[in-house]
Amino acid sequence: MIDLKLIRENPDLVKKAVRDKNMHVDIDQIIAVDARRRALETEFNTLRHQQNTTGERIAKAPKEEKAALSNEMREIKARLKEIDAEREKVDAELNELMLLVPQIPHPAAPIGPDESGNVEVRRVGAPKAKEAFEPKFRDHVELGEQLGLFDIDRGVKIAGSRNYVLTGLGAMLHEAVLRLAWDVMLAGRFDKPGAPDVKLQFKPLTVPVLVNDSLMYGTGFFPLHREEVYLCERDGQSLVGTAEVPVTGLHSDEILDQAELPKLYFARSTCFRREAGAGGKDTRGLYRIHYFDKVEQVVVCQADADESAYWHDVIISNSERVLQALELPYRVVEVCTGDMGQGKVRMYDIETWMPSRDGYAETHSASRFHDFQARRLNIRYRRADTGKPEFCHTLNNTVIASPRILIPIMEMYQTPQGGVRIPERLRPYLNGVEVIGPG
Repeated sequence: MIDLKLIRENPDLVKKAVRDKNMHVDIDQIIAVDARRRALETEFNTLRHQQNTTGERIAKAPKEEKAALSNEMREIKARLKEIDAEREKVDAELNELMLLVPQIPHPAAPIGPDESGNVEVRRVGAPKAKEAFEPKFRDHVELGEQLGLFDIDRGVKIAGSRNYVLTGLGAMLHEAVLRLAWDVMLAGRFDKPGAPDVKLQFKPLTVPVLVNDSLMYGTGFFPLHREEVYLCERDGQSLVGTAEVPVTGLHSDEILDQAELPKLYFARSTCFRREAGAGGKDTRGLYRIHYFDKVEQVVVCQADADESAYWHDVIISNSERVLQALELPYRVVEVCTGDMGQGKVRMYDIETWMPSRDGYAETHSASRFHDFQARRLNIRYRRADTGKPEFCHTLNNTVIASPRILIPIMEMYQTPQGGVRIPERLRPYLNGVEVIGPG
């Protein structure tokens, strides 16, 4: 959610953000509803004052004037009741509209209609086309089935489409990449902005994956992405699609001390996604599935654009360190306005090379929100210089998500004989196994 004052004072800037993000929000309607709300507030306060003064007059008035004043008081009370009811409706309408307003993107963010407008920032590693694999290229589905690493048919049998069962060394490989990501995050040390002698670490968390709907609204997944979420409507709760939701919501409705910031967290969680808008897209294999495991990193920092940008670079570098440890080719892409979503100020994807797809495919998503989520979640900090509370900035990024990351691992590390060589950094997590199958 953005500051309503910004909409009042600079509606053209907000309208541009709506256009650039390909959203449909009537900013003029918001301004009109807000004006009505403020008019009701003014009338309410005026009548409250009249009510108080009329009460004083009744107490002092002669007997013959009390009846008229009492009638005036009844009229004031009746109107106050009407205003209260109307204010409740207007507040609800305004809140509903404000939940649809996008965050203003960074001026440097590329403007584009969809992913076609995304801009490549850098490439790391050498991609390998499937034609280069001799004597035969096998995609991850063929490899997984031949080597007994997963069972898609039985996954579908027990849970429906887009489900799977990881088996044997497939399950171990899945756990290995998650544990590697965990250890990479634990090993990181980062300078605190403004205090280079202070080294900070990300703190590991274990968090609920079933959360109150208020957190889904607060992090920006509701109302726009409600159809993509598994709902537990009887309890007013939802299964999360990322640990971003509970971790970012950890400090909702709190006022932190500035000295406590930044808060650096990471958490592993199972993630659930209905993929309602995906239709028949990417139905083969492990790319677009209903549940997976992910290690997610979240930053809550003070409201400073430079500091936000610093932590954005940090969380991207954390993900790159994991991919570099796996020796997988990847590229970093800056996401354009039409593809970045409602709440982001700036966003980068990391796309890993997948030979079966003849290209790079998204495996990580790094987002900077400024105060968008903090306003919705009411996460504030008290400034040391003024003592006044201010909304924090939030950021998040994937560290690793599996089993999607198993696709490039299996395909890039396949052997000519049809096995899969284990990346060196993963071998300690698989009891020293170097090759799955013939190799």
